[in-house]
Amino acid sequence: MKVINKVKEIRTEKGISQTDLALTLEVSRQTIHAIEKGKYNPSLELSLKMAQYFHLTIEEIFKLEEN
Repeated sequence: MKVINKVKEIRTEKGISQTDLALTLEVSRQTIHAIEKGKYNPSLELSLKMAQYFHLTIEEIFKLEEN
């Protein structure tokens, strides 16, 4: 199953750049880019940091693709 995420949608809605998000989460901009493109699934720790930063639940950001 593939993981679908709304990171880009949420980030752009809030007017946050990839660079700013990366700095806050202590990862590279390339990591944020890869997550947004679905090429990389973040660790549980990074997913929790994102959820906390956006004031959302993990389930509001990430979900499993339905068949």
